[in-house]
Amino acid sequence: MIAKLLIANRGEIACRIIRTARSMGIATVAVYYDADAKALHVRSADEAVHIGPSPAAESYLVGEKIIAAAKQTGAEAIHPGYGFLSENADFAQAVQEAGLIWVGAPPSSIRAMGLKDAAKKLMREAGVPVTPGYDGDDQSAERLKQEADAIGYPVLIKAVAGGGGKGMRKVDAEDDFLSSLESCRREAKASFGNDDVILEKWITSPRHIEVQVFGDSHGNVVHLFERDCSLQRRHQKVIERSE
Repeated sequence: MIAKLLIANRGEIACRIIRTARSMGIATVAVYYDADAKALHVRSADEAVHIGPSPAAESYLVGEKIIAAAKQTGAEAIHPGYGFLSENADFAQAVQEAGLIWVGAPPSSIRAMGLKDAAKKLMREAGVPVTPGYDGDDQSAERLKQEADAIGYPVLIKAVAGGGGKGMRKVDAEDDFLSSLESCRREAKASFGNDDVILEKWITSPRHIEVQVFGDSHGNVVHLFERDCSLQRRHQKVIERSE
């Protein structure tokens, strides 16, 4: 049983993890940057460690600082929450190599599915239909603009890393592409530390269906059936429905 858990995140998800850990008798450690000094997750945790200035790129996205905080406080495990470093395979590997427990998918699974471009390539190889678009290695603005023109507008620019609706832009016209690309990349870099993107043909009125899969270190795997996440605002889910 884990005795102390560090949450490498902030806000709502950190508070939820803290509440659950407390109900299980697990002590919690919060991390925070300057602007979060009085945040609820900092006040709710049993301990809190300052990890840097307010830009996430200098704090929540610096894996070495997260691991150092865990070592400093004697935490045995790190829970990444969502966003930030949660889908960073190198960070997950570093946590394990530091002798800590990684609460999340194995690094190998993250490498296979954590980045959208790699996931789409893997699904194509498996014969699974994917949305038409571009997920190549050439990330130059010129190549991306060329591919968007070929796909036809509207197109969706989507950050390869992270989630939560961040790093996504719908582009309705050719003249808007480059400015939207720059904005998308800036947000993706700040949120996930990775500004690579893919392009997809915009689909009007789609259905967004998810199946969540959970596994443990003993080889047990379960799924939680289907969830309809189609009701969204600004690419973020408002309601998830499961029957």
